[in-house]
Amino acid sequence: MFKRIAYLVLTTFTALSLTGCLVAESKYLKKVEDADNLTKALAEQTVKYEKLNTENIKLTAEHNKLKAVTADLEKDKLALTSNKNELEQILKSKSDSLSQNISDLRQKNADLEAENKTLKTNIETLQKAKEEKVKEVSNTYEQLLQNMKSEIAQGQVTISELKGKLTVNMEAAILFDSGNADVKSNGLSILQKMVDTLKSVKDKAIRIEGHTDNVPISGGLTRTFPTNWELSAARAINVCKYLQAQGLDSSTLSAAAFAENKPVAENETKEGRAKNRRIEITLVNKD
Repeated sequence: MFKRIAYLVLTTFTALSLTGCLVAESKYLKKVEDADNLTKALAEQTVKYEKLNTENIKLTAEHNKLKAVTADLEKDKLALTSNKNELEQILKSKSDSLSQNISDLRQKNADLEAENKTLKTNIETLQKAKEEKVKEVSNTYEQLLQNMKSEIAQGQVTISELKGKLTVNMEAAILFDSGNADVKSNGLSILQKMVDTLKSVKDKAIRIEGHTDNVPISGGLTRTFPTNWELSAARAINVCKYLQAQGLDSSTLSAAAFAENKPVAENETKEGRAKNRRIEITLVNKD
């Protein structure tokens, strides 16, 4: 009986011992598992930390870089603000200057408009005066044509009008004998036909030109006229004197000698030389 009880007790104790060992082992294994999990978590956190730390360093560097850029931008902003203020002052100054220039130009334009108006009036006045002068020359031209139509028909006289300049061209033969500078009677009659018309000319001067051919003065005639210069001058002067004697204002008269230097035809022919020996009476503008 005792043995049986002892056996039961031993058995129970053994069972309890075994059960206690099993419980302790289970707790140990749980602790080991927890430690493994913690180690694994620590490793993961360490990797995560390293990654975050690297990212933090990168972000810090970028942050510092951005701060530097921001500081530069702030400097640029201050500089731009300063430049803006300076530009505003310059623009204001230029605007004031331009406003003054515009005002000055407006005044000048007004002055020019007034001056242009005056000039237009003067031009119109001058144009009318010019038209009157041209009309006067044209009337003179018509009168001379009428008075000298006989000589014109015979080819001894030509009358031309160009741009208000009127010229009466007379062959020397109808006014002078050969080698002579005195106006012959028939020549005086021809000049007389022009007197009244020339007297009516108010705003022109009357120039008498003497011209010759290129044949040199020869023989005894050289004692009176050494060259064609003297002959052409004497003939022009004598025509001047006659017109003055008929009442033309001497201040409007002038005489010029050209000798053979302004031919109107070839001197190789008799006809050409006859045309070159001439007196030209020209109406010219007064000096």
